[in-house]
Amino acid sequence: MNIGITGADGLVGWHLRAFLRVRGGHETRLATRSTFAEPNRLADFVDGLDAVVHLAGMNRGEEAEVEATNRALAVALVSACERTGTVSRLVFPNSIHVDRDTAYGRGKRAAAVHLRAWADRSGASFANLIFPHIFGEFGKPYYNSVVSTFCYQLAHNEPQQIIVDSDLELIHAQDVAARCLQVVEAGDNGDFRVHGAPMKVSALLQRLNRMATSYAAQIVPGLREPLDVRLFNTLRSYFYPHRYPVKLVLHSDNRGTLFEAVKSDQGGQIFISSTRPGITRGNHFHTRKMERFLVTSGTAEIRLRKLFSDQVTVFRVSGEQPCYIDMPAFHTHSITNVGDSDLVTLFWANEIFDPNDSDTYPELVLMS
Repeated sequence: MNIGITGADGLVGWHLRAFLRVRGGHETRLATRSTFAEPNRLADFVDGLDAVVHLAGMNRGEEAEVEATNRALAVALVSACERTGTVSRLVFPNSIHVDRDTAYGRGKRAAAVHLRAWADRSGASFANLIFPHIFGEFGKPYYNSVVSTFCYQLAHNEPQQIIVDSDLELIHAQDVAARCLQVVEAGDNGDFRVHGAPMKVSALLQRLNRMATSYAAQIVPGLREPLDVRLFNTLRSYFYPHRYPVKLVLHSDNRGTLFEAVKSDQGGQIFISSTRPGITRGNHFHTRKMERFLVTSGTAEIRLRKLFSDQVTVFRVSGEQPCYIDMPAFHTHSITNVGDSDLVTLFWANEIFDPNDSDTYPELVLMS
């Protein structure tokens, strides 16, 4: 299918792109704020699409602008669909705030009504997906989610504050993406309330604080629950790249040297490899798995690139000064032996390798 994503540069839009990249089998087309600024560009975006996931919206700002913007975006999208007459499936990831008498709630409610009316007229399917509190890697602090705000504050040693200890219902952006694609493929029609993990704001902060404190002490916290994996990876995304590489204490005496490579509350799996000069390993990314690179002998360059970006970060590391870099999720990464002797590297992952569910997806770090 040809699937269009509006709001493609937002939190859920980015994660939907990543989810479709991993899943494969569909073509994607992207619309951003600038696309909506020109009716002809928006019509070109819509033309030939089988489905649209409408994520474009405004979360915060002046109340009148928030309400008007969310309504206007839906009106513009419908106008483009009417001009082209090609879209047969429309998915609207909505918010649990839709029933509240706020500017945001009124704007999202009006958008859903307008989109539904067009679907009824045109014979298209329309799925109004009502999601709770969405979080994920690369969310904007003070904008997307309280999770993003707390993670950013913890990663930058800023104070955290609970203004209202309200009830949360957390769902990761990858799970949102999976649900969106599910209804696109099925052509579902109607209103659907999607549930997440219930938690108080105070409980969330305590959980993230424990993770941050443990990680600062170079101990990987227990990650046995999927929610903990998602929260920890979101937290780690705000540590990168300024906290890496992490230098280890090298203990020396007349017997030789020793350092602690991995301390974890849960186990995982360790790999040790030797790599000949000039050879590169890796060129893949993970969506959930945490992977640590630690050179024990030789000299290497570790390269990372976030999906859909052309910016490459390079770390030069050596076995003479033990240090580790934990690969952030959704960053393709590689390690190259740039020395004259064999490179010996310790790799640790928080889960045992499963060839049927490896969470390892090939993608070159250097695109040219």
